[in-house]
Amino acid sequence: MTQVQDITSPMTAMEKRATASLASIYALRMLGLFMLLPVLSLFTEQMPGSTPKLVGLTMGIYGLTQAVLQIPFGLLSDRITRKTIIVIGLVLFVVGSVVAALATDIYGVLIGRAIQGCGAVSAAVMALLADLTQEVHRTKAMATIGASIGVSFGVAITLGPIIAQYFGISGIFWIIAILAALAILVVWFVVPNPVKITTHRDAEYIPSELGSVIKNPDLLRLNFGIFALHLILMASFVVVPLLLRDAGLEGGKHWLVYLPILVTSMAAIIPFVIIAEKKRQMKKVFLGAIAMLIIANLGFWFLNGQLVGLIACLWLFFCGFNLLEATLPSLISKTAPGDLKGTAMGIYSSAQFIGAFIGGASGGWLYGAFGATAVFSFSAGIAVCWILIASFMSTPRYWANLLLSLATVKPEQAEDFSKQLLAINGIEEVRLHFEENAAYLKVDNQQLDKNELSRFLTLWQ
Repeated sequence: MTQVQDITSPMTAMEKRATASLASIYALRMLGLFMLLPVLSLFTEQMPGSTPKLVGLTMGIYGLTQAVLQIPFGLLSDRITRKTIIVIGLVLFVVGSVVAALATDIYGVLIGRAIQGCGAVSAAVMALLADLTQEVHRTKAMATIGASIGVSFGVAITLGPIIAQYFGISGIFWIIAILAALAILVVWFVVPNPVKITTHRDAEYIPSELGSVIKNPDLLRLNFGIFALHLILMASFVVVPLLLRDAGLEGGKHWLVYLPILVTSMAAIIPFVIIAEKKRQMKKVFLGAIAMLIIANLGFWFLNGQLVGLIACLWLFFCGFNLLEATLPSLISKTAPGDLKGTAMGIYSSAQFIGAFIGGASGGWLYGAFGATAVFSFSAGIAVCWILIASFMSTPRYWANLLLSLATVKPEQAEDFSKQLLAINGIEEVRLHFEENAAYLKVDNQQLDKNELSRFLTLWQ
């Protein structure tokens, strides 16, 4: 595509279309997965062959197949067309959903969930987005996709119990299959075709950079963090829906709890997000959010027979969870060098899915063997380990990522180009990759002299 080297320019119509359509694919897919979270344990425990251990495994199994296949799918998308890989993944997601919808016992649902996880298209979607957006707009486009995931989570948690009340768990799986089929149509008929497939270090996993990422202790702490967060989420939701039901709230009415909790908890965390980002108190807010998870799980432990107590703990849980879901990707972005962000995010996503798998499996086993209190004491223990590990994290650098095109810069001009960029106030780090025609910058947005940068870029056009 034609490079428009203007950091203040708006997205083109094609970029807006690409961003919106790819965000909708993410949202449709995640909507289906999240709808199952508050209802899967309620319905599968009644199925033939069901045990608490199998219920937990059914909840978490998609994370295992997702973790195993997401990086290979992303790498394959560099060799095959992006759209082909995305469609293959979505077809697998449809097949898994249909298998689960037709299941007559817990084993059928388990197999269906495993096949669903095989549709690991996240990395390929991000790579396609990078192909379709200019460097200066790519971070904004990726943030849009992140926002779509957050919205789909809130909508799905609320819709899941309502749909399950009228159509059962099989109805949810049929709806998931339909949503994934719609996503396939969006891929073929709405998402633009890229002019060429290019490797993008900010959006893709680069195998040769694995060593650089795993040697970074702060990135390792953040990877443990997302692992722990989704472990706690899945383990807790093996049990929480059952406790709400046993405390007197019918499964079909659980949305009356989830909807106000999600809305008010999202509103409650906004000041903390502002404090973390604008006031640059990220570490304190981050540790405080983990502490919320510890308190919430201890509350679940002691108040698991009281409906009001459960609701209060659930609200605190989602305050901490939503705050951590917002800050963890931001910390990864701040911590990873600009040209290692894609690799860092690939490892981070794998840790997230492995956490979901272990959380579901361990939550089911603990519930069956020792009861609900064991699940919450285990989750609280994981959160305590996390807060101890996180307390040693370095103070975050409040640097944002900025990409520039090198289309008009010659390799022999690299040193001069970098020195002049670093002389501009607010630019902290420059990494050039001429094989991609991309410059990866770390900038302090509060200090960045955008006018000076624009003048500089005009001279290099």
